Amino acid sequence: MEQSQARPQRATIILHSGDMDKVYSALIIGNGALAMGMEVSIYFTFWGLRRLQKGGLEKGPLSKMHMLGLGKWMIKQRMKKANVASLEKLMADFKELGGKVIACEMTMEIMGLNRQDLREAWIDEYGAVGTYIQEARDSLITLFI
Repeated sequence: MEQSQARPQRATIILHSGDMDKVYSALIIGNGALAMGMEVSIYFTFWGLRRLQKGGLEKGPLSKMHMLGLGKWMIKQRMKKANVASLEKLMADFKELGGKVIACEMTMEIMGLNRQDLREAWIDEYGAVGTYIQEARDSLITLFI
């Protein structure tokens, strides 16, 4: 009798928020799961999709205590002292480890974004709710950030 290969466990993250700290959370969790041998996809939708725009990854405000940009600056300084990787580095690591990025086509239409507006090199798939459901239905972990 043949032994079937077990599929790797999967995690699916919806990144709805474009807030800097929430994008960090999605990428840190995603990279952690990839490092533990899981398959990971992040479905970027609404304000999260804005972070996939060219030059947009680092542009999001803090979710709390933004203080007209001062809070974000202070947090970035503290992160630098603690040797926390930049969002650009975390995204590069995510892709290098095999993470999958899905861009929400409906959000693109609502926000008037074209594929040329986005960092296409990061995006593995353009999809709608059915794409997310297909990813999530086989996932051990699903998160909404």
